[in-house]
Amino acid sequence: QVQLVESGGGLVQPGESLRLSCVASGSIGSINVMAWLRQAPGKERELVARIISDGSTNYKDSVKGRFTISRDNAKKTVYLQMNSLKPEDTAVYYCYAWIRRLGTVTTSEYWGQGTQVTVSS
Repeated sequence: QVQLVESGGGLVQPGESLRLSCVASGSIGSINVMAWLRQAPGKERELVARIISDGSTNYKDSVKGRFTISRDNAKKTVYLQMNSLKPEDTAVYYCYAWIRRLGTVTTSEYWGQGTQVTVSS
């Protein structure tokens, strides 16, 4: 069994910062892609940031320069540092990962349960 558990969401004012964390646990052989996606009410889920096992990253254009994704492979954890938050960043943020389970050769996708981020004055 593999689980992704997010933490760090909350209510902040515009311009403030939050740091999201996502820990993977279970029978894990390796983790390739780790990413954060978000879904605002009435909108489709969208990719916010992605980090590959070699450390390369990709960001949604609207968060470039404000958000930073990082990972700690030893802790099987991915982080999303969000600075200069705007009301339009309000959404449920989901952790996502491609994981190869121990004793297998194929990878599967896993999702966290989501954490609410609300940016409002």
